[in-house]
Amino acid sequence: MKSRVMLVDDHDIVVHGLRMLIDETPDLEVALTANSAESALQELRTQPLPDLIVTDISLPGLSGIDLTRTVTGLYPEIPVLVLSMHDEMIHGERAFRAGAKGYITKVEATEKVVTAARRLLAGEDYLSERMQTHLLQQVRNPSKGGTVSILGSLTDREYEIFRLIGMGMSSSEIAAKLTRSVKTIEAHRANLKQKLGLRNAIELNRFAANYADRERV
Repeated sequence: MKSRVMLVDDHDIVVHGLRMLIDETPDLEVALTANSAESALQELRTQPLPDLIVTDISLPGLSGIDLTRTVTGLYPEIPVLVLSMHDEMIHGERAFRAGAKGYITKVEATEKVVTAARRLLAGEDYLSERMQTHLLQQVRNPSKGGTVSILGSLTDREYEIFRLIGMGMSSSEIAAKLTRSVKTIEAHRANLKQKLGLRNAIELNRFAANYADRERV
């Protein structure tokens, strides 16, 4: 019997590609799809539970990290594989802290998503060799984290807002994307400046933009 997979991503082309890839395998099938964390949670409440969830981090409303944390709490028997276009040195750490059992980037998804899915379904974790090396270095020498350590002090919501600032989005645009008030986003921006030791909005925007450029390399 095939293992049932749920895909959570707000990009139809990504869902289509992953569905084709997974459905071509003899032991896996896509049973459920959702385009947001909220709709995914609704599907989990009303449909037979999947054996595995594959979710993107960047979702409208609740993030994939939020979804992972909620699923881990409500359905601990369902492993979560996080899929993202972003650097695993930041997002991978956050995903595992939220309860994910695996993390892969979208660049490597076509080659590794099936392997990662099978690993999680077998009760194992999945992370790249690069991520394994990084985590080992963090354990052996936690003081040498650089920007990763600095950003690691941010909450998941603060980090998401920081990333959106780096993409050039205004407070009102971020508020609309995350379904929060502009006042709430401005409060997060103030916290970001304080935590990152930045004096004003210009320095915050510049720092976030520089990080976003580095992440895209």
